[in-house]
Amino acid sequence: MSDQAARDPDRSFLDLVYSEREREEFRAFAWEGSFEEYLALLGRDPLAARNAWQRLYDMIESYGFEEADGDRSSRRWRLFDDPEGGGRDAVFGLDAPLGKLVQMIRAGACGFGPERRVMLLHGPVGSAKSTIARLIKRALEAYTRSDAGALYTFSWHVDGEVIPSPMNQDPLVLIPPGSRGPVEERLNESARCEYRISIEGELDPVSRHYYGELMRRYDGDWRKVVEHVRVRRLVFSEADRVGVGTFQPKDEKNQDSTELTGDLNYRMIAEYGSDSDPRAFNFDGEFNVANRGILEFVEVLKLDVAFLYDLLGATQEHCIKPRKFAQTDIDEVIIGHTNEPEYKKLQNNDLMEAFRDRTIKIDIPYNLSIADEVRIYRRQFRQGAGPGRSITPHALEMAATWAVLTRLEEPTHPNLTLLQKAYLYDGGRVSGFTPEHVREMREANPREGMSGISPRYVQDSIAACMVSDRAVIGPLDVLDSLEQGLRHHSLLSNEETRKRYTQLFSIAREQYEEIIKREVQLAIASDREAVDRLCSKYIDNVKAHVTCEKVLDAGGRERDPDERLMRSIESKIDISDSRKEDFRHELMNYIAAVHLDGETFDYRENDRLRNALELKVFEDRRDTIQLTSLVSTVVDPDTQDKIAVIRDRLMREFGYDEVSADEVLQHVSSLFSRGEAQAGDEEVAA
Repeated sequence: MSDQAARDPDRSFLDLVYSEREREEFRAFAWEGSFEEYLALLGRDPLAARNAWQRLYDMIESYGFEEADGDRSSRRWRLFDDPEGGGRDAVFGLDAPLGKLVQMIRAGACGFGPERRVMLLHGPVGSAKSTIARLIKRALEAYTRSDAGALYTFSWHVDGEVIPSPMNQDPLVLIPPGSRGPVEERLNESARCEYRISIEGELDPVSRHYYGELMRRYDGDWRKVVEHVRVRRLVFSEADRVGVGTFQPKDEKNQDSTELTGDLNYRMIAEYGSDSDPRAFNFDGEFNVANRGILEFVEVLKLDVAFLYDLLGATQEHCIKPRKFAQTDIDEVIIGHTNEPEYKKLQNNDLMEAFRDRTIKIDIPYNLSIADEVRIYRRQFRQGAGPGRSITPHALEMAATWAVLTRLEEPTHPNLTLLQKAYLYDGGRVSGFTPEHVREMREANPREGMSGISPRYVQDSIAACMVSDRAVIGPLDVLDSLEQGLRHHSLLSNEETRKRYTQLFSIAREQYEEIIKREVQLAIASDREAVDRLCSKYIDNVKAHVTCEKVLDAGGRERDPDERLMRSIESKIDISDSRKEDFRHELMNYIAAVHLDGETFDYRENDRLRNALELKVFEDRRDTIQLTSLVSTVVDPDTQDKIAVIRDRLMREFGYDEVSADEVLQHVSSLFSRGEAQAGDEEVAA
């Protein structure tokens, strides 16, 4: 319903609730027809006969994907952006493992082997394993409500009684095995997809019972038998236990394998006279209700061994063994997930070799991208910190930085710090390191992300800040909350690990100070005209130096290039005296190449040169603004006006509010005061 319709004052609440579209959907879901009409429907839409793996893969494909820089190997599948939930459960930073998961589902859809395996999501606590399974289940439910995802099942109509297929089987299993080949050929001619549609499996015990009774009644006339079949649309619903199942371990004394395969209905035994009559059995186990859809095993490796036996048959043979009945065919995708300790037990248990052989393990590590980690926190705290409170810029970023640092291995390269490694993983650039180096680092540390701090712990610490009395929640508040909680973290029993995580706070705090100093520097030096003038002056002097010419000053007099000016800028980007000639020639060659291409040189496209120019302007102006005077209670009006301009720029360009901008200025001024005091002490000592 449109927002305009919702705002219409003439519409009653009942009108707002009622939707003609929902009525049309109900009619589509209530479709019912004969077996012959179903076969005609398949002639128009053969994909309705897909198996569970094929339908799941097509569902994922229906949401589409994005390729990173045209790289097909690094797709981001949009399903995991949670389109059905409005992004509430979106998964960030796990494109590679999720890509592997989709690859395995695609291989299973094509019948290459994974369809006979358990897809096992393995990772530390809080790494989004359950969220991934939930996204897949929710999207599959929505897909079966669409025209593209339509599927059908059937009921028996016998002597005035309606008996639904208890396993919601595809009506095509009613076709005798010897007659399935021609039907399959016709379906695949029309489908034209990358996988092959086939009719597999046999009728469930209840349907087999009625099929046999009717075959005897009509002396083997199959056409008359299927006249008792009515086909209907099937829509998955986890809430209604249709097509989507979830099983989780409980107390061993209160749980047995009948929860997976169904159990006898003792009230019906008296009516039918036998406990082996299929009509006296409830096909309501999780394997039964998930038939043709998906079954999630929560913490699968915590299950008792007896449950795992049923799981082995369900995966490898695609069948289950209900009590007192023959093996019953199933068609479903089985996804389990487990944490690290349980998986280590599985590896060390020789008796579980058969289960290990029937699983495809997909590691779901913690996020190693700072930007994606921030997106996780922002999703939860997108409404802000509540009335009268605000979360300042970089509060979530610094929390994410610390969290990612705990998940990384120490770099082996002598010229790379742990923080630089984190920024490389985040897509940043570090001098001397290429994307190839980053790939090599990732390959050399396959266990990165399988340990460290969980996002849940960080979110809980941020939440603790949000209910504090502070009006502004800044990065230092969040880092303090994280550090205080670390002392009592229930998952940190290793004191050495706790000490390492505590030491990483200093790295995060130092990085925050560098960021805000840089922002204040930009706010002071954000006069674009001043930077442009300085750049023009610098380029003129470099050109004259390289070509051994003179420079014209403001009075039109010729003079030598200003070496002091050039070095004051070049030193800001660590260009040594021995490298200055190379740097200047490289710069002039680059400018010449730009002009040859018919373009205009723009210093803002050169990060190093832009940073040097801005830092030079900042240092030239810092003394006139007297930023360090902010720590004093007495500030002259002229300085206050200049500081007000800086505050406005911080608010406009970096997203601060007035209170947080003042706090940043106060903090940066204290940093400068401290730096000047240390410099003075060093001079005295010298």
